[in-house]
Amino acid sequence: MNIAEKRLPQDGRFEVRIGDQNIDLRVSTIPTAFGERVVLRLLNKSGSLLELQDIGLSPGRLKLIKKLVATPHGIILVTGPTGSGKTTTLYAILQSINKPDINIITIEDPVEYQIKGISQIQVNPKIDLTFARGLRSIVRQDPDVILVGEIRDQETAEIAVQSALTGHLVFSTLHTNDSASAITRLVDMGVEPFLISSSVLAVMAQRLVRVLCADCKKPYKPSAIYLESIGVAPEYFGKRSIYKAVGCSKCIQTGYRGRIGIFEIMVLSDSLKSLILKTYDSQHIKNEAARQKMRNLRQDGIQKVREGVTTIEEVLRVTQN
Repeated sequence: MNIAEKRLPQDGRFEVRIGDQNIDLRVSTIPTAFGERVVLRLLNKSGSLLELQDIGLSPGRLKLIKKLVATPHGIILVTGPTGSGKTTTLYAILQSINKPDINIITIEDPVEYQIKGISQIQVNPKIDLTFARGLRSIVRQDPDVILVGEIRDQETAEIAVQSALTGHLVFSTLHTNDSASAITRLVDMGVEPFLISSSVLAVMAQRLVRVLCADCKKPYKPSAIYLESIGVAPEYFGKRSIYKAVGCSKCIQTGYRGRIGIFEIMVLSDSLKSLILKTYDSQHIKNEAARQKMRNLRQDGIQKVREGVTTIEEVLRVTQN
């Protein structure tokens, strides 16, 4: 970062060592009316990468993801707002398929974790190493799997699609609210609908919810009217307990310890592909996916409430329309 520049937004990073832990700090500054505003993002690099079974996928969905990542070619997109765990999910997927005989290359901004056996490229706009330019070179390296940190523009989107159509398995992220909106976003970027329907395998939307503290969570019975108002039938929980956050010394009086993902996985079936060729309205796509029994973010969150992992309030916080 240029320490003398106070008029422009800037991004930077540095690393500190606290005890035996390496903490990576990402810095973002923007100019405001009365000085600069700074946001720091902390990443503990000493912690090991999460395995695919640890991120919060139910057994059925874990089986589905494993089946999808075993496909030889196509695009798998992970969507969600900033800080919703997209990169962690993609790294967990790469870890699960990382074998000596599979050539995996990534292009990221920035490279958050170093993974043994994977070639990782850091984007550098100062020397014109953009996602699009890096991706064009990666394809000539004969990779089996490509991870593009984020699809931000038409050029990157088109090269990613072409890579998927020429026999590569491509993973990437998009900033959209749900899985159906990813299709609309790609069309908005300028990718032809027929290319999307023939290259995209699945779109996975995700959010992070806080996990209840096991030492102080307390069972309670919410009213039937409240449950119905959020679209849950009271009998769905049966005799299972619903918990609420209390707070104790172990969770610093918050009632929560740790976070877990809730997911919405939209696999592009033949009927969805046909629909995308006719319309890319996200609401139509969402309705068709729901008709095919896709479990949306809220439904997956309520399932976690049923299992006693989190609270109804947490699920509503991250899935509020």
